Amino acid sequence: MRFHVGSDHGGVELRKVLVAALAEWEIPVLAEYGPAAPGEKADYPNVARELAQAVLRDRGQGGGEDVFGLLVCGTGQGVAMTANKVPGVRAGVVSDVFSAKMIRAHNDAQVLCLGERVLGTELAKQLLRAFIDAPFEGGRHARRVGLMEPAGEER
Repeated sequence: MRFHVGSDHGGVELRKVLVAALAEWEIPVLAEYGPAAPGEKADYPNVARELAQAVLRDRGQGGGEDVFGLLVCGTGQGVAMTANKVPGVRAGVVSDVFSAKMIRAHNDAQVLCLGERVLGTELAKQLLRAFIDAPFEGGRHARRVGLMEPAGEER
């Protein structure tokens, strides 16, 4: 598994904590998007769109099914809404371990979205770990994921 990681200014501190956790878990970070410090303003739609497009690009380049995204903003909601506007991306904002597992296992999400202002760092690490450890189950879930695609573009 490999990650693109991004945040706006409201998620910089949690983004850095999670990048360190990925390094500790020996999970490569392909690129970081967004400001270097909380004082540097960044518009979350721009960061989320750029990351979502990078995830799709890398997944489309043969053997890229192990490429995922992690987005952080104040609540996680804005980056999730924006990432989901990129055709082919499935992003979800979570605040509990069960949901972090299920967006991978049942919804085949490629992008995890978290909120720095609503989560503690230890819970955020648990959510990221649950997302990483949960494989997509396929089967009946694959059909349902296909139904999420625009008409005529089923997987």
